[in-house]
Amino acid sequence: MVNGVPNSSELYVVLISATVFFVFLSGFIIYFVILYQRRQDQNRSERDVMQANFRQEFLKARLEMQEQTFAHVSRELHDNVNQVLSFVKLNLAMITDVDSEQRTRINENRDLIAQVITDLRDLSKSLSFEHITKLGLVKTIENEVNKLNKSGIIEADISVQGTIYPLGEQSELVLFRIFQEAMNNAIKYSGAEHLKISLQYSPEMFNLRVDDDGVGFLMNSLDHNTGSGLINIENRANVIGAVATITSSPGDGCRINVSLNLLQQRIYTDGKHPDSFS
Repeated sequence: MVNGVPNSSELYVVLISATVFFVFLSGFIIYFVILYQRRQDQNRSERDVMQANFRQEFLKARLEMQEQTFAHVSRELHDNVNQVLSFVKLNLAMITDVDSEQRTRINENRDLIAQVITDLRDLSKSLSFEHITKLGLVKTIENEVNKLNKSGIIEADISVQGTIYPLGEQSELVLFRIFQEAMNNAIKYSGAEHLKISLQYSPEMFNLRVDDDGVGFLMNSLDHNTGSGLINIENRANVIGAVATITSSPGDGCRINVSLNLLQQRIYTDGKHPDSFS
């Protein structure tokens, strides 16, 4: 420094020091911003996981309530309604002091009651998870297809490919409910004449496919009834870790495919069903 004025060397040192200071300050600010962003991303990820877990638990609870309701209705049909109808049928058979025309009408009513008893028994079985898990997925769907063909409402075909193996009681129950939802949608809304059901078993993947030849629809213009049924299918599939793919277009029917990757199955792999989804 000469006469109070810093020389060039001193200015150079000051500039270097200031530059280093600002570099470190900038680095600290950048590090703090990156750290803050990472914290934000981590919090966002944790929040997303919590929301996904909440949705999963909510779906499980809702399906549990549905299955408990189905089980209750199934028992009521079997234990009460069917018994009352059987008693009515028996009383009709005990009526003797009638002419031939009245006897014919009584017999016709007995036949109608017998048919109602059979239909209610079938309905009770389709609602009972015990019956479904006892027979297994393939046999239960085959029974539904046979009943559907006998009814004449729609013609249905089923094909099974690969070696059949158990998927676990919960998974098979949910897959059967998905099949029921797809079948009911086809009957109620599609105007279809044919229904094709395919079950494909491979070592690492299971696929359930339901195709109809109905009127089809635009995927973005569903009404409440059809839309809620398809949403139910997607929600049920999600609960067992499966993926539901639904495609349709006007005049081209509807195709519902549910894929269950056995290596990535997240829930219900123990094959037990303690009357609930918990």
